[in-house]
Amino acid sequence: MTEQATGAHHPQPRARNGGQPSVTVEHVTGAQSLIRSLEEVGADTVFGIPGGAILPAYDPMMDSTRVRHVLVRHEQGAGHAATGYAQATGKVGVCMATSGPGATNLVTP
Repeated sequence: MTEQATGAHHPQPRARNGGQPSVTVEHVTGAQSLIRSLEEVGADTVFGIPGGAILPAYDPMMDSTRVRHVLVRHEQGAGHAATGYAQATGKVGVCMATSGPGATNLVTP
């Protein structure tokens, strides 16, 4: 499609000194991306138990000023707490658990 057909105009960045355009790249881990996504949807509370595969997500969560963690005693409690929180507040209810038995416990009432 041509520029006229799409109605879009995306000017190319100008290069300094006639070279390639400069681009700034930010390296973001999957864990950082997860927490940023929670922040963007307005999730401010995560119920769960840290451990195993989900453990890397806790570092950026602890660095976040907008997302707090509530430690529960069992993954089932995290699921129930997230559901109750969502119903009571109208906000996104979030629960986290490690893979395997932790994930199974989230969905087994």
